[in-house]
Amino acid sequence: MGYPVTLIRGSGKDAVVADAAQTAIDATGVSIDWQVLDLNDEILSSDVTPLSNYLVNGIRKTRTALKGPLTLASGQDPQIIDALIQDKLALYANLRPARSVLSGPFQNLDLVIVRENTEDIYAGIEFERTSVEAADARSFLSKLSGKRIREDSAVGIKPISVKGSGQIVEFAFNYARLNQRHKVTAVHLANVMMSSDGLFLEIAHEIAKEFPDIQFEDRAVSLLLMELIQDPQAFDVLVMPNSYGDLLSHLCVGMMGELGAPSAYIGDQYAVFDVLSPPVVPLSENPTTLILSGVLMLQHLGERDAARNLQTAVESVMTAQTSFTSDKVPGIEPECFRGVAQAIAQALC
Repeated sequence: MGYPVTLIRGSGKDAVVADAAQTAIDATGVSIDWQVLDLNDEILSSDVTPLSNYLVNGIRKTRTALKGPLTLASGQDPQIIDALIQDKLALYANLRPARSVLSGPFQNLDLVIVRENTEDIYAGIEFERTSVEAADARSFLSKLSGKRIREDSAVGIKPISVKGSGQIVEFAFNYARLNQRHKVTAVHLANVMMSSDGLFLEIAHEIAKEFPDIQFEDRAVSLLLMELIQDPQAFDVLVMPNSYGDLLSHLCVGMMGELGAPSAYIGDQYAVFDVLSPPVVPLSENPTTLILSGVLMLQHLGERDAARNLQTAVESVMTAQTSFTSDKVPGIEPECFRGVAQAIAQALC
């Protein structure tokens, strides 16, 4: 028996993308026991809650999943499904590599963003401007801080915890060590948010002492944005709270000149591998990126040689045949997706 993996397979063109990834991963020679969740149009028309429960139950059986693109019949944003899955499976680490392959604005980009996925403003509390709760919060915060908060303000509160900060920073250092990366940079805004980001930075410095073999530094996110554009090769693994990680990883997608990037959501028990794609670009337009998510999955399974070989095969095919594999070509059809997978499989032989 091979590694049990749930393959979440959508309908139509989405299914062809999932099949292409399965074909390429199988060509590495790693034995995968695929448990396929075929999502037909009837299932995809379900409300997001029962649909997410169905997917979560499938993932729990194998603990590992490769999630292909899903086009919901209801027209709802599939990221709602992603958020529900991540919450129910406690997937606290979001891994987003940024590695340039095709010609783009930045060459030789090779860094990894490690994003905390359960806290910060995305998981915080918001009160509408006109609500009683917002008025109470404004009054309380004004008295507490001595600062005047405008009466027409909405109010948001972000949580940053010792546990959340500790587990994501430790994840980043372990990832760096296992993947022969040499530096971890903690990204924050502790000079402004001294209590919340300050706690994150304090925990990062404490954990860095446990990894003397890995270089450690920290950067304010405002400074990092400038330095990342000026000299992206100066960075290796970047670890940060939720919102900064989301924004910076989308910046890196643009720096790569690609339509999307591989992505992984990992917790203590479960892991889901899918694609980070800008909202305006359907995931089904990028089969090679889901295959690169398979690289992350193979790393997670401990098959590091196979992961390296698959990464090399994808890059060689994309470099040699950009007109064939480029997802920017108008009208690209599912048959081209199959050709991508077959070319990568041949490169692995």
